[in-house]
Amino acid sequence: MKTLDLGLNRLSTRKTAVLGVLMALQLILSRFSLSPTPMFRLSFTFVATVLMAIWVGPLWASAASALTDIIGTLMMGTPYFVGFTISAMLGAFIYGVFLYEQKPSVWRIIASQILVALIVNLVLNTLWLTLMYQTPFWALLPARG
Repeated sequence: MKTLDLGLNRLSTRKTAVLGVLMALQLILSRFSLSPTPMFRLSFTFVATVLMAIWVGPLWASAASALTDIIGTLMMGTPYFVGFTISAMLGAFIYGVFLYEQKPSVWRIIASQILVALIVNLVLNTLWLTLMYQTPFWALLPARG
């Protein structure tokens, strides 16, 4: 039986460089998103997040996602809200737990994507928007679902 390794080991120079490139890719992909309303945004940022989680583990991917979220907010000049950083970290962590040093399988990919979609994107991000825009959670949730 294999124990769960969360990936908090020292990164090699190669993995550090790959992590930096994936962080840059995450920043670029987040800028090319469809945002028809302030409450809804479609992006392919998860591709870089999943690759980070697979290659460096959930803890390093969480740290990198948090740093990328903060850098992206500073670059765009938008107000910073810590909730979205928590969401970025949790999403990377979930992907890492399911996909880091595991045999890739369809059920792992689907399960991780469903958990991120439900817990992070639907519930937490709706909660953050509720706190930011002073809107009722239960009124906003169906529109985001």
